[in-house]
Amino acid sequence: MEGQPKKILIVEDDRFISEMYARTLRKNGFIVEETITGPDGLAKAKKGGWDYILLDIMLPDITGVEVLQELRADGQERDSTKIIIITNFEQDDATRQAMEKLADGYLIKAEITPRRMLEIIQEMDQQQAATPSEPSARPEESETTEDTPSA
Repeated sequence: MEGQPKKILIVEDDRFISEMYARTLRKNGFIVEETITGPDGLAKAKKGGWDYILLDIMLPDITGVEVLQELRADGQERDSTKIIIITNFEQDDATRQAMEKLADGYLIKAEITPRRMLEIIQEMDQQQAATPSEPSARPEESETTEDTPSA
């Protein structure tokens, strides 16, 4: 990472998973804030200043899909804030495609280790730096590793 540290908001109700990602990201120079509910995540996200938002789908009070829709409707531009959906649930193709149109990434938590999450974010940073005027590729993962979280 060059320049200012990147800021990441993790909106995830499973504290174990959230802390697992946050710890790895912090060790690698990111500024990380965590929240566990949809309304709190939405409020923090709307304040702006985030480079990335890791957004779970299944959240208390309002879903991650609702948070995503509201953020994009309010003008959270893809160039300024990358939103990566993280979920443990496979969506039907239509739902997944609808989310992918609004999000910059869609990842299955059970298949993404903290180290792999770090690599994905670093890859997105490199893509953005290389072609700042073009949209980033959407990372999609289907690999399984030994240190995969079980939650």
